[in-house]
Amino acid sequence: MVRIVAALLIGSLFGAGLAVSGMMNPGKVIGFLDVAGNWDPTLAVVMAAALAISAPGFHLTYRRSAPLLAGSFRNPAPAAIDVRLIGGAILFGIGWGIAGFCPGPAIAALSAGLWEVALFFVAMLAGMAVYARVAAGRESGEPGT
Repeated sequence: MVRIVAALLIGSLFGAGLAVSGMMNPGKVIGFLDVAGNWDPTLAVVMAAALAISAPGFHLTYRRSAPLLAGSFRNPAPAAIDVRLIGGAILFGIGWGIAGFCPGPAIAALSAGLWEVALFFVAMLAGMAVYARVAAGRESGEPGT
């Protein structure tokens, strides 16, 4: 129960940060990406502030033998930069540039009740489902995947 409450509080804090910083507004994100036009640097300030807060937090966290709410740290294994990683980054960037949303802000922006956000969210879920199906087919060796 403590883990659920902690996740709710941390998620709410993250969502509030997205709202306060304006990152739930796709126009703000697209303005940041418009480096050749009317560039809006506020996303860079948000990123710098996030790094300034999280870097010391990671340093302090890894001085502990275990996390507060888990038995051990689970860090992902380092992975090679491959075609799938580069392709995924390109698709993510294209989608971010077109829609002005990435998953975290899109989920937080659902609270606004706008159909455009809901459409993005449904498309995001559909993309995840397609990926899961293709990845499962690759692992099972099904032909045509």
